[in-house]
Amino acid sequence: MTAQMDFTFIHGALSISVHTKEISGFHDFLKNRKLNSNPQDDFLKDFWQQAFLCLLPNSSLDNHSETMCIGEEKLEALPVSVFELNMTSHSYSIYNAVYAVAHALHNLSSSVFKHRTDRGKQNLRKLQPWQLHHFLKNVSFNNTAGEKVSFNDNGDLATGFDIINGVTFNNESFLRVKVGRVDPQIFPNIGFTIHDNAIVWPSRFNQECPSSLCNDNCDPGYSKRRVEGGPFCCYDCIPCPEGKISNERDMAGCFQCPENHYPNKNRDFCIPKSLTFLTFKEALGTSLAISALFLFCVTAVANNRNLTYTLLISLLLSFLCALLFIGKPQKMTCLFRQTAFGIIFSVAISSVLAKTITVILAFQTTKPVSCLKKSFWKRTTTSIILFCLLIQVTICTAWLSTFPQFPDFDVISMAKEVILDCNEGSVSMFYCVLAFLGFLSICSFTSAFFARKLSDSFNKAKFITFSMLVFCAVWISFVPAYLSSKCKHMVAVEIFSILASSGGLLGFIFFPKCYIIVMRPDMNIKKQLIKRKH
Repeated sequence: MTAQMDFTFIHGALSISVHTKEISGFHDFLKNRKLNSNPQDDFLKDFWQQAFLCLLPNSSLDNHSETMCIGEEKLEALPVSVFELNMTSHSYSIYNAVYAVAHALHNLSSSVFKHRTDRGKQNLRKLQPWQLHHFLKNVSFNNTAGEKVSFNDNGDLATGFDIINGVTFNNESFLRVKVGRVDPQIFPNIGFTIHDNAIVWPSRFNQECPSSLCNDNCDPGYSKRRVEGGPFCCYDCIPCPEGKISNERDMAGCFQCPENHYPNKNRDFCIPKSLTFLTFKEALGTSLAISALFLFCVTAVANNRNLTYTLLISLLLSFLCALLFIGKPQKMTCLFRQTAFGIIFSVAISSVLAKTITVILAFQTTKPVSCLKKSFWKRTTTSIILFCLLIQVTICTAWLSTFPQFPDFDVISMAKEVILDCNEGSVSMFYCVLAFLGFLSICSFTSAFFARKLSDSFNKAKFITFSMLVFCAVWISFVPAYLSSKCKHMVAVEIFSILASSGGLLGFIFFPKCYIIVMRPDMNIKKQLIKRKH
């Protein structure tokens, strides 16, 4: 039905009417309205005669009535079909129109007063109607019903519509029941709301509510896709793709969950991701921590002097260094765990390199070694360790000063978990640390490999070769394993590499010594140690 068609009613019909709202005092105003309320109102006289089927003295109206109007008739006695006491859309529109013009005139008057000249204030009565248009279109106020009245860019009243259900009764009375609202400003996504339970349908309807769709609604977790070539109301329901949801019926498309959430199984709401990191309580973290402490204790019982002490201490620290990678990442642990690993391993590998060079120099000497030459060897090995340590410390210092590590959340890698890990700051600096360790390992392995056949009943170079072979194999396989891992398994791979490489150095260098000392003490004599091939 047309929006302003207030005079036609069909039982059970739905109509669209300009939005109205009850104005306080309006009903009482109409009840107290009398014929003599405004003697100059000719419209009121004509309405009174037609509504009450009476005549006024000297009236020219021909309504085929001989009853004279007494002026005391009451509007509330009229049937609803003749006159409604409630605020209709016509009345509400006129009410807002009068106040809109009043506000526009007030703004015009204020503007004229503000810009008055010496000639005096211009008489508002002489203004032309078109001069009011500028102020009228910029009007914005709240009426006594508490609703905002304003006009949009097209000059239309910024209001919505009411969905009216007409209900008629046997005594020819009727009711207008508001069952919904059409207002894009209030309901920008759905357009309108309707309370189908409040609708009274004609008795001939065999269903509660007529359907304007040629298919069922799409449930949450699905989105609509229009059927090509079909009517506009026909569509298919498509499941939301991986990682997206729809939480309302008949949604035009699915949307992505926030980064720290993931879709549920039905893809109709988002679930917060749980926080995960490698802890001491889980089996993987516990086993790695126990391995690190065990190897630390094994290293602690080994003994030797000078250069060997340096290697043993660095191995002790390397096993403890693995514990920095387990547990909830903190600012300090993130800041020092990679740099501590790089510096400690640089000392360990440089000690192995120095030990290898010492073996080579010792086997090249056929005469008893003088104290001066021993002092030179000691200074050489110390210089190697300090020089290698200085280079690695420089790299780590540059790393910490330019791209310091910090705790970070990874919400992308895992679907249902937020990964709490240390952000390395710069991947390039991390691989620079590994590259320097690789360079030292290759130097140690190469020198030990060429010295492996030196004749001795207990050739250190041979065992150093095996230890560096294990060390290089571990860290060469570390890179692809690290890059292909996710979450806490990346940390576990690095911890395992630290323990395996440190354990390889400890095992191949010191276990043969322990075997000779404990199991074969007969070989631990000076004669056996300096035996040569002719």
